[in-house]
Amino acid sequence: MLASIVRSEARSTTLRHLFRQPTSAAISPLRISAMAQTRKNSSLPAGYVEDKSKGPMLRFQESLPRLPVPTLEETAARYYQSLKPLLSPQELENSKKAIDAFIAPNGPGRKLQEKLVARREDPKHKNWLYEWWNDAAYLSYRDPVVPYVSYFYSHRDDRRRRDPAKRAAAITTAALEFKKMVDQGTLEPEYMKKLPICMDSYKWMFNASRVAAKPADYPVKFSADEHKYILVIRKNQFYKIHHEVGGKQLNTAELEQAFKRVYELAASRAPAVGALTSENRDVWTDARATLLSADPKNAKALEAIEASSFVVCLDDAAPVTLEERAHQYWHGDGQNRWYDKPLQFIVNDNGTSGFMGEHSMMDGTPTHRLNDFVNDVIFNNKLDFSDPSVRSNLPEPEAVKFTVTKDVQAEIDRAITDFNNVIGQHQLAVQAFQGYGKGLIKKFKCSPDAYVQMIIQLAYYKMYGKNRPTYESAATRRFQQGRTETCRSVSEASVAFCKAANDASVDDKTKVELFRKAIDSHLEYISAASDGKGVDRHLFGLKRLLEPNQEVPALYQDPAYGYSSSWYLSTSQLSSEFFNGYGWSQVIDQGFGIAYMINENSLNFNIVSKGLGSDRMSYYLNEAANDLRDLLTPTLEAPKSKL
Repeated sequence: MLASIVRSEARSTTLRHLFRQPTSAAISPLRISAMAQTRKNSSLPAGYVEDKSKGPMLRFQESLPRLPVPTLEETAARYYQSLKPLLSPQELENSKKAIDAFIAPNGPGRKLQEKLVARREDPKHKNWLYEWWNDAAYLSYRDPVVPYVSYFYSHRDDRRRRDPAKRAAAITTAALEFKKMVDQGTLEPEYMKKLPICMDSYKWMFNASRVAAKPADYPVKFSADEHKYILVIRKNQFYKIHHEVGGKQLNTAELEQAFKRVYELAASRAPAVGALTSENRDVWTDARATLLSADPKNAKALEAIEASSFVVCLDDAAPVTLEERAHQYWHGDGQNRWYDKPLQFIVNDNGTSGFMGEHSMMDGTPTHRLNDFVNDVIFNNKLDFSDPSVRSNLPEPEAVKFTVTKDVQAEIDRAITDFNNVIGQHQLAVQAFQGYGKGLIKKFKCSPDAYVQMIIQLAYYKMYGKNRPTYESAATRRFQQGRTETCRSVSEASVAFCKAANDASVDDKTKVELFRKAIDSHLEYISAASDGKGVDRHLFGLKRLLEPNQEVPALYQDPAYGYSSSWYLSTSQLSSEFFNGYGWSQVIDQGFGIAYMINENSLNFNIVSKGLGSDRMSYYLNEAANDLRDLLTPTLEAPKSKL
C-alpha cells in the first residue's frame, strides 16, 4: 500500500489509508478456527433456515441477516469516543461541532442516512456495502497488488518431503481435495459465535482471477468442469498439468512425476511475463494491451492462466530464516508468479513451502481454512498419499507460451525495475516470540487477541512515546456478503494503560487494573464491529451517497477524520499451528503493518514498514510481551497443593 509508480504520492497515500485494509485478514478475536468449528446438527436461533437444495456449504446463505446500518447517534457517539485519545482538547472540540452539525435534525447526515437505509432495504442489494467496498478498497485501487494487496502464509516444514516435487505433489493433492468440496458445495460452513457465516466468497477461490482494467479491475470466474488443470510456474515458464485424466484425478505419485518433468523442461529462465502482474494496475492494463496485440495466441495463453484451478510456483530459491521465507512468499523475485491469481502455492528448491493470496474478492479466512486443511491432512496423514501407481497414458505438462516482442520485453523490463524499487523501500522483521502463547494468556483470564493488541499498543508507545490510530480487522461474515469492519484499537483506556506501564511511579496493582480496563474496552469495540456497528464503514457509506456537486459536510473536512483513519498501525490476527509466518504490507508510509499469530505456546509477529525501523519494533514487541507476563504472573492463583 505504498507509493504509486505513476501517480502523485499524495493521492496514492490517501487511497491507501482510507481503503486498503489488511487481509488478510479480517480475523476478529471471535475468529473462525479453520478446521474445528463445523457444527452440522446444532440448533440455531430463529431466522436461520436450512435450504438443503443449495447443498451443505450454502444451505444457510439466504437466511443470513443483512449487514445493518447503525443509527447516526450510535456512530456519532462511537466516533467521538474514538477521537478522544488521539486529539488535543481544542481539536476534539472542533470535531464535536462537526459531528453535532452532521447529525442535527436538519444536518446533512440525516438525508444521507435515509438514502443508506433505503439502499439496505433494496432487494437488489444483499449487502449495502459489498459492491462499494470491493470497488473502492480493491478493484479501483491502482497501486500494485504486490506488495500492497497480497498476503502470505509460511508453512511449517514437512520433514518427510524435502524433495520439492514430492512437497508440491502432496500440497496439490490436498488442495484438490478441498477444491472438490468447494466445487460440489459439500464443504461445511464456518461458524462464529455459534452462528453460520457467509460462504459466498468461496466461489472466487478456484478457477478465478483478477483482470487489470481501467478505471477499475474486474474478477473473472471460469467453469471448473472445463478447466481441470493447475498452472505451474518454473523459471518464469508456464505449464498446464491436468489434474484429472480419463475421469480420474491424478494421484500423488502421478502429480510428483508431472512436477519432476516440469523441473526438467524448464531448464533455463524465460522472459518474465508474470512480472507484468506486479505493476501498477494502470500500467499493467496498458501492458496487457501490448501483450495481446503482439500475437493473437497471447490471448489464449492469458486465458489458460486465468482459468487454471490454482497456481503452483516452483521457485529456484532456498529460504531458511523466517525473514527469508516471509520475503519469498510475500513477493518473491517479482517474476515467477502471476499475482492476479487468488491462490498461489510456492515450493522452493529446499522443500520449504508457503502460500500467496490476492485479496480483492476474498479475505483471509477462506484461504486460511484452505491452507490449514492442506497442512492438516498432510501432517496427520488424513489422505492417502501412498498409491505408487502411475498411468502410462498421462499427458506431458503442456507449455503455455507467449510471443514476447521488443515492446512486450520493454514492459517486462520496466515491471522488474519498478518491482525492485518498490520492494527495496520496505523493511521486514519477524518476531518469533517463544516465551508463552495463548495457554498462559488464558490463565491470565484475558482474550488472547485483546491481550496481543495491548502488546502492540505498548510496543508502539515504547518506541514513540505516544499512541496513534490503529486498525484491527473484524470479520463481518455473519452477514450476507460480509467482509470486514474496522476495530479502532486505541481507546482512552489503552492510552492510560500504556502511560502507566511506562511510569515507574505507578504501582503494579494500578497497572493491572488499567490493563483490564483496556482489554474490556477493546473487546467492546471489536464485538460491536463484528456485529456491523463499527464507525468506518458507516461513515464511508454515507460519504459515498453525496451528490457530485453537493457540499462535503464539515465532518469529512475535519482533519481528525483523515487522521483518525490513517493507520499508523495496521494489524490483524490469523493463527495456525501449521504456519511459521503470515503477513502483508503497511498501509501508510508513516506506519507499520503488523500481522500476528497466537499459538498455544508462542506468538509470532510479522512487522513491515517503509524504513521506519521494523527491527526496532520487533525488539519492543518482545519487550512488551515480557513486561505483560511479568506484570500479570503475580495475579495467577497459586496451584493447590496435592494431599
